[in-house]
Amino acid sequence: MREAVPKPLAAATLLSILASMYLIFNWVPTEASMGIVQRIFYIHVSSAAVAFAGFILGGCAAIGYLSNRVGNRDDLSVACNEVGLLFACVNLITGSLWAKPIWGVYWAWDARLTAMLLLALIYAAYLILRQSITEAGQRAVVCAVVSIFGMVDVPIVYMANRWWRTQHPAPVIGGGGSLDPRMAFVLFFTMFSLAMLFWCLVRQRRRLESLRRNIDGLRRKVQALA
Repeated sequence: MREAVPKPLAAATLLSILASMYLIFNWVPTEASMGIVQRIFYIHVSSAAVAFAGFILGGCAAIGYLSNRVGNRDDLSVACNEVGLLFACVNLITGSLWAKPIWGVYWAWDARLTAMLLLALIYAAYLILRQSITEAGQRAVVCAVVSIFGMVDVPIVYMANRWWRTQHPAPVIGGGGSLDPRMAFVLFFTMFSLAMLFWCLVRQRRRLESLRRNIDGLRRKVQALA
């Protein structure tokens, strides 16, 4: 079986992540009002973007599975959702670390933060379901429905600070805000780096899920012959 993550992709991802860290902590200018703590912004926003992309890809794979019941679609869905949840947790943690020195508290129950927490809880429940349901076909169908439901929450999280008054900052890109060109470059480069890391993790997780599905199939055949 081919390796899940080709060595050139793994090396390029590592170099990209290291370059992002250098740009964040040594090259990009310090924000005038918030100071050095604002550098969390690059990881916080990028991890949210990657999580959203992962959940949408996972939801689309779930729709594909429900339409033709091909097992590798379920493998892709669980891989994207699980890794997406990892990045969603990074987003929530970095957001809390950023909020403490700026807002004075680690958490505020505003619309966007609450919606993001709900999104993470949906996918945590998704993973619990995958461990709780033993029959493979039923597990894949139920989890596909939850994945699609979670995907619907993604645009709600994204639009929350546009639809409702929140403590969360207004959008700085595409929402009437402005961002220094160097900051924008570092933000998009970090998104690209984390997207590469996301894909490496998804490839590895998908391979593991495929192996698990094959083992389950062999176990059922052995039980049928016994």
